[in-house]
Amino acid sequence: MDIELPAGVRAATPSDWRQLGDITAEAFFEDPVNEWIFGMSRAIQSAFTVLARDVYSKRGQCYLAGDGGAAMWCTSETNRNLPTLSMLALAAGVARWGTKGAVKRAITAGETMDANHPHEPHMYLFTLGTRKSARGQGVGKALIRPMLAACDRKQLPAYLENSNPANTGFYVSHGFERMKLFEVGDNSPALEAMWRAPR
Repeated sequence: MDIELPAGVRAATPSDWRQLGDITAEAFFEDPVNEWIFGMSRAIQSAFTVLARDVYSKRGQCYLAGDGGAAMWCTSETNRNLPTLSMLALAAGVARWGTKGAVKRAITAGETMDANHPHEPHMYLFTLGTRKSARGQGVGKALIRPMLAACDRKQLPAYLENSNPANTGFYVSHGFERMKLFEVGDNSPALEAMWRAPR
């Protein structure tokens, strides 16, 4: 989908996978759901880097705001499954860097997210995050607004899973509404499924 990008934001290419993964991982280091799944920040970084490299930078639409922020989107029709070798690489990284049981928790979380994913056509915001040094500077807004404007032009809804209650207000301010809360494993922090109807 064509979107109009503000100054300082650019479309990422497949060669930007490492930067996408690094920024996203830093943004999610203190995220309740990801801490519960992976346990260690190095495992979070390993997982997001593989997903950026082998799924979202190749099949999705990714954006960078300098080195301060990143967003990874895809259409609801996009195949988000990792190739076999990529899945093995992700599991190996999580097993090496995560806490005990992290691989099983990650697999269960992925399956649960897929089971709760809406079937209606939409744009899916997999991740939106900023580095600590870039927070409070409007980077998140600069990254999310262009895609939402494009969704409005196409009359296409948007969907995300919010894994940190601290971000609920941000998403609500951009038109998202809570669909439901669900756990990704036994006694995990809740994910907040959020939907935005086009305006």
